[in-house]
Amino acid sequence: MKVMLDIKDNKADFVMELLRSLSFVKAEPLSPAKAKFYKELKTSVEEVVLAKQGKIKLKTAEQLLNEL
Repeated sequence: MKVMLDIKDNKADFVMELLRSLSFVKAEPLSPAKAKFYKELKTSVEEVVLAKQGKIKLKTAEQLLNEL
């Protein structure tokens, strides 16, 4: 299982040390760019799920092109 945690900067070293001390956990910090990418990807997937459920309406390709 993979888990992403959002940890306050002043506690990050402690938490990383704690996680690394557990033999069954592999802990790697994410770069800010990767963290942003994963957050945006998660938001996009959630929007697709809501669209499939009919709870929101997504823009058409034409609408997206018109924004450019």
